[in-house]
Amino acid sequence: MEARRLALLYSHLCPSPSPPPPPPLSPSACSPQSNDCVFCLIIRGQSPAFKLYEDDTCLCILDTRPLIRGHSLIIPKSHFSSLDTTPPSVVAAMCSKVPFLGNAIMKATGSDSFNLLVNNGVAAGQVIFHTHIHIIPRKAGDCLWTSESLHRRPLKIDPETSGVANRVRELLLNVSEESKGQVSTLS
Repeated sequence: MEARRLALLYSHLCPSPSPPPPPPLSPSACSPQSNDCVFCLIIRGQSPAFKLYEDDTCLCILDTRPLIRGHSLIIPKSHFSSLDTTPPSVVAAMCSKVPFLGNAIMKATGSDSFNLLVNNGVAAGQVIFHTHIHIIPRKAGDCLWTSESLHRRPLKIDPETSGVANRVRELLLNVSEESKGQVSTLS
């Protein structure tokens, strides 16, 4: 896993073949403590990237190790190590750009669909610990995911499934009582 992470970090720092230098980026909110974060280096204009979009909150770049042509990343300009540490307002700002960016990426690549993906945590495959959202353009029959050939089973309606649903609702209720932010209408 460490070798994979280092290879990915290296690929972001030293993309091959060498693209022309990207336009300079505006100053960022990334803290000086994030000196080793490849995305913070890109945001500060200290590492090259193909910039597609930028605003006060986020940046969208082409992934330097794309799964498919046009694979892009939406990155917050402030450093947050994972989605669950990222403030909801920042997540909302990033997500609000998805239709706009996704449509442009689909048109530019001749795709008709896209996947939206977040690898949140080591077990989920996160290797760069700065929140980011993948936009992965897709075409029918591209066979990008091996899981697409897997047979999906219907959800079992049993005590174990009910237990998971009840536990999630209970945890959401506890969190919403603590934060007074988001309350579900489910009981």
